[in-house]
Amino acid sequence: MSRVFGRLTLAGTSVLAAAALLAGAAQATTPEARLIGTATLPDIPLGAFSNALLPGTVTNDRGVDLGGIGSDIFPTGRPGEFWTVTDRGPNGQIKIDGVNRRTFPVPGFDPAIVKVKVIGGRLQVLTAIPITTRSGAPVTGLSNQESRDELPYTYDASTRLGLNANGLDTEGIVRAHDGTFWLVDEYSPSLVHVSARGKVLARYVPKGLSLTGADYPVIEGLPSIFLTRKGNRGFEGLAQLPGGDLVLALQSPLLNPTKAIGDASLNTRLLRFSPRQGKVTAEYAYRFDPVGVVDPGETDTPELKISSLVAVGPETLLVQERTDNAARLHRVVLNRSNNILGTQWDSQATTPSLEALPDPAAAGVPVLAKKLFIDLNTIPGAPKKIEGVALVNPRTLVVINDNDFGMTDGPGAFDAAGNLNDSGIETTLVTIRLR
Repeated sequence: MSRVFGRLTLAGTSVLAAAALLAGAAQATTPEARLIGTATLPDIPLGAFSNALLPGTVTNDRGVDLGGIGSDIFPTGRPGEFWTVTDRGPNGQIKIDGVNRRTFPVPGFDPAIVKVKVIGGRLQVLTAIPITTRSGAPVTGLSNQESRDELPYTYDASTRLGLNANGLDTEGIVRAHDGTFWLVDEYSPSLVHVSARGKVLARYVPKGLSLTGADYPVIEGLPSIFLTRKGNRGFEGLAQLPGGDLVLALQSPLLNPTKAIGDASLNTRLLRFSPRQGKVTAEYAYRFDPVGVVDPGETDTPELKISSLVAVGPETLLVQERTDNAARLHRVVLNRSNNILGTQWDSQATTPSLEALPDPAAAGVPVLAKKLFIDLNTIPGAPKKIEGVALVNPRTLVVINDNDFGMTDGPGAFDAAGNLNDSGIETTLVTIRLR
């Protein structure tokens, strides 16, 4: 697997223009859909994968295979080919003395951008690009700040690992027309600009974060209210509009002003970022459906998440609402009248906060209007925990799951020799025909 790749003909405007036709044609009703293809990623030892990119980074992969590439998906512009991105790597939780500890069984793993191709029922890795610092070192997936992030531990939760200011929990991915990549990250939360070879060019974080020690530029350019993000629930969704602007989705409601309010809230936020201007230009309030509507039978509101955004027109998005067992896509239009950037809803001093409002529209918040596009729960064969969604043409949707590297939580995740008891969940890309 090479770190270098040639220039590609991107889907870019042509695909988005075609998708815009779909957005207009499907305004009245949700489309019928059927599964037409399933491709799975074969077992690739994580140590071999990582060390082929950055030699010597993984000394013991504990029997873990490459996974997590379903954190997002973006068409390359060639049939059946997609850019994907891993998250921070294998991780789990083990409760010690009544407190969950975050485990990193392969702490040397470095998040990577992975190009894959659907070949029959197989998902083939074509190339992979490690994400590195300015000096070429791996960023790793380790936590950044003791005051804000889950502290990292070894696979059995017995020993603390060191923090890393460079660490990224990468999620959404798009490829710009200049060949660079934009990613989102859950830690800060942040927006990350990465070169074609994987080097971090800039990381945009909330104002007041005060992240020091990173070996790349850290720019405090996002609204400070995002400092109240829920742990492990930063940015996940990312879309690139035809004009080049980016839209970022906060995975879950902010803990604003308290954890109890954030956990009970149905109100989350999207940000619009202009790469040309290098700044946020808009912010939008987005309201989830009740958790039992998204996932019938589920009653725990904090299970709601946004993990994917798809641009389907100049100002139109598909927004995914999901739990680990269900997912639905809604269509929204980004109007100027919905912009709450710089308003009272951007201030932590506002009482009640946006997150505390049971009916934000009634309180004068211009919440994005949405319309159900497709309920993925109704498609037999669709995987669970869908995190990546892409529209490749007006009638074809692809989705991919995050298999968590085969990890499970609890002390039984590894055997007595310290090797993974694999969950058996595979990375699966599903192709869906809309009609």
